[in-house]
Amino acid sequence: MTFESPIITKPKMEPRAYQSAIVETCKTKNCLVILPTGMGKTLVALLLAQERLKLYPDSKILLLAPTRPLVEQHFDSFKKDFPNSEDYEIHIFTGKINSAKRAEIWKRAQIIFSTPQCIHNDLEKGIINLKDVSLLIEDECHRCLKNYSYTYVSKKYKEQALHERILGLTASPGSDKEKVREICDNLNIEEVEVRTRESEDVIPYLQKLTYDLVKIDFPQELRDIRVLLKALYDKRIEELQNRKLIFKQVTKVTLLELQFKLRNMVLQGNKNFNVLRGISVCAQAIKIGHALELLETQTLETLVKYLNEMHNQAKEKKSKGVVQIVNSNFFQDAYTLATKLFEQGFEHPKLAKLLEIVQETLKNNSNAKILIFSQYRDTGATINERLNKSGIKSAVFIGQAKKKLVDGLSQKEQHAILHKFKQGELSCLVSTSIGEEGLDIPEVNLVVFYEPVPSAIRKIQRAGRTARLKPGRLVILMTQGTRDESYHWASFHKEKKMYNILDQVKSDLKKDALKGDKKQKSLGSFT
Repeated sequence: MTFESPIITKPKMEPRAYQSAIVETCKTKNCLVILPTGMGKTLVALLLAQERLKLYPDSKILLLAPTRPLVEQHFDSFKKDFPNSEDYEIHIFTGKINSAKRAEIWKRAQIIFSTPQCIHNDLEKGIINLKDVSLLIEDECHRCLKNYSYTYVSKKYKEQALHERILGLTASPGSDKEKVREICDNLNIEEVEVRTRESEDVIPYLQKLTYDLVKIDFPQELRDIRVLLKALYDKRIEELQNRKLIFKQVTKVTLLELQFKLRNMVLQGNKNFNVLRGISVCAQAIKIGHALELLETQTLETLVKYLNEMHNQAKEKKSKGVVQIVNSNFFQDAYTLATKLFEQGFEHPKLAKLLEIVQETLKNNSNAKILIFSQYRDTGATINERLNKSGIKSAVFIGQAKKKLVDGLSQKEQHAILHKFKQGELSCLVSTSIGEEGLDIPEVNLVVFYEPVPSAIRKIQRAGRTARLKPGRLVILMTQGTRDESYHWASFHKEKKMYNILDQVKSDLKKDALKGDKKQKSLGSFT
């Protein structure tokens, strides 16, 4: 289909020097662009889209993002900042539009925004073809692994596109070299562009970031509960070791891997008692390990809710494993101790420290915006309740999925909360992981991690919410002598490792390109 392409003028937003430099690379090579949250990945995508439409006026641009709110955010950005946007056919592709209508829209659309799942489905059904797409943009492309729809779409794009150009965007691709290479292979990446807050061409555009690691003592009252839960946990680990089912250092990850492996063995017909018992014991260890994590890193209220839930499951005999846990003296003693402490008004000292930090910030600046990250919804609900009781206007910001103890928020409700936060009607937003990835949360004065996260990706995304346009502060609350410490140092070392790996991958890609050039020359001389 032929489009009447408007004369493209200058972009409405003036690019920064590092954005212009990155776009120059992206013009000639499929590129993986790594920029911390808030440093303008969308403008890089917009500028490159503009270049591709200049070069191929009859082509299409396809931008994919993993969630509908993110898709809508990119759509709004292009509508606002793309030159002559009103003259282009710009559309959001969703599963809510029936397939016949989508096929019709695809024919005339020039810039399309969608989730990868939607495009994946339409490609499988033959509703659309990517031959006219001159630029495929995959946002949050660290997800372009294994069987995720991003991988399928990029594979089909490489097969079908007449004028291939791929742009992968992320704040962090992770610290596993094999996975970074897999992302690059899946996206046909030829060059990697990395910028951090410390990059020479980025420094002039960012504000001062104050970083505080606040160390908190783990009180004796909670240590007493830990001794009981740990005894219960160690007994399960010892049994798994005695059954020769686990050998390496035991972590949450190794237990989940073992559970997956044992379940697969049963699915393949192995009904050996050792395997069946191993599944039960492993599930029990995971549950008790989760209780230990809540005790050490969350609120006492969150732990008590979880122990109550286990108690109710045991009463209803929903799981033999849970019945075995709850019937043990160690569990009963831990449950009694935790419940009594909670009824007496005792709480994890993190909560009081958090309240103190928030109150101090608002005392110094009554208009301050504060973003608090919490791993678990129940903890977020407790934090939010405590803030509101203290006269601080706060709201919980969570995803749509429904949980037993805390309901999710619809997209409409999410938008309403973000609007209130932007307008200053709320001082605090208490967010789960939904606030980490890409969403249009306004610049904040203070970001607080209620607990450290062991992932470099998540740490970088969280921290990127402040100190962009104005000075900001990042606070990480770390309970000493708990897994908070190991999680904090895990993400610290993973982040350092990630940048070393990216240097290696950049070097590998250059070597691959040189090999390709030499091969082409030798073939040319042969012919």
